[in-house]
Amino acid sequence: MATQPHAQPHAQRRSEAGPRPEVRSLSEPAPPALLRLDAATVRFGARAALDAVDLDVAAHEIVCVLGPSGSGKSTLLRAVAGLQRLDAGRVLLDGADQRAVPAHRRGVGLMFQDHQLFPQRDVGGNVAFGPRMHKVPRGPRERRVAELLDLVGLPGAAHRSVATLSGGEQQRVALARALAPEPRLLMLDEPLGQLDRSLRERLVVELRQLFGRLGTTVLAVTHDQGEAFALADRVVVMRDGRIAQSGTPLEVWQQPASEFVARFLGFDNITEGVVDGAVADTVWGRVPVPDGTPEGPCRLLIRPAGVRLGPPGGGLGCEVVARTFRGGHVAVMLRPERGPALEAECGLRDAPAEGARVGAAFAAEEVVVLDGPAAG
Repeated sequence: MATQPHAQPHAQRRSEAGPRPEVRSLSEPAPPALLRLDAATVRFGARAALDAVDLDVAAHEIVCVLGPSGSGKSTLLRAVAGLQRLDAGRVLLDGADQRAVPAHRRGVGLMFQDHQLFPQRDVGGNVAFGPRMHKVPRGPRERRVAELLDLVGLPGAAHRSVATLSGGEQQRVALARALAPEPRLLMLDEPLGQLDRSLRERLVVELRQLFGRLGTTVLAVTHDQGEAFALADRVVVMRDGRIAQSGTPLEVWQQPASEFVARFLGFDNITEGVVDGAVADTVWGRVPVPDGTPEGPCRLLIRPAGVRLGPPGGGLGCEVVARTFRGGHVAVMLRPERGPALEAECGLRDAPAEGARVGAAFAAEEVVVLDGPAAG
């Protein structure tokens, strides 16, 4: 079932999060990659957890890697951090091959879901850990701690015990600790996964604002698409150790590259069809397709917003079998007179009652022609 209602508020909040680097024109050269993965490969026995992955992350860019369990996203993060050896390919930071560079010398920060603050140290001691290991003198170290605690919204908390912190406060301290050594790349592994949804939604906006102010380069891994779409400049979707799609949050949401990506994002209105002119013949009847769609067999995604409901007899006959409140709209599950179930999206006051008979028509602007094989 599509999760658009959660993605839409996140997308709106992204605009509040402060400036990021200006969008370059197509004629301008791409900025140099701070991080580059060149055919990065990791094998566990016969299985490739990373399968010749190529990925560039520019300085000051926030990239979020999404994917189901086993897709390779956490292995990718560990390989960049130096915690997982590559079987083939390269990891480059600022153009330098990291093959022989141990994890503690790569100049990267890593924050896990289980952030594991040091219970024997107070908040300031936790944040100061990295600078102290780098032999930063006490005065500059204490100034750095105070600056970071102020930035993450915990001013004056240096002497608090970590046992007195809430979950959200612990997350802020863990972030300050990861930022304290001034890493050239900050990596986040499910950083907000243990928090409740309302706190996650608030903190992800704060994170984007903070990274924008600091100019931090971020590579994050998450299973939460709303979190990724709110935080990222670019989203990377992985499947079976390979990149299935990479693009801006809007590009990935509006134009999933394959059935796998579409279903991973929560879209289920997918069917086979044969395009003839401006329409495709499908199990749900004739569906209008976008201008320029090649003729012949295809797979189509119809977004729930593109399933328009009207009185019976006006389109594909359907019965309403369920309604689910989604905040700004109602998701309506339909049992068509032919073909698999359909999901429609209706305004709060327009949603038909369960058991009602309706007619469904389709809007071409909400139809996406999918590339690649069927999702397995």
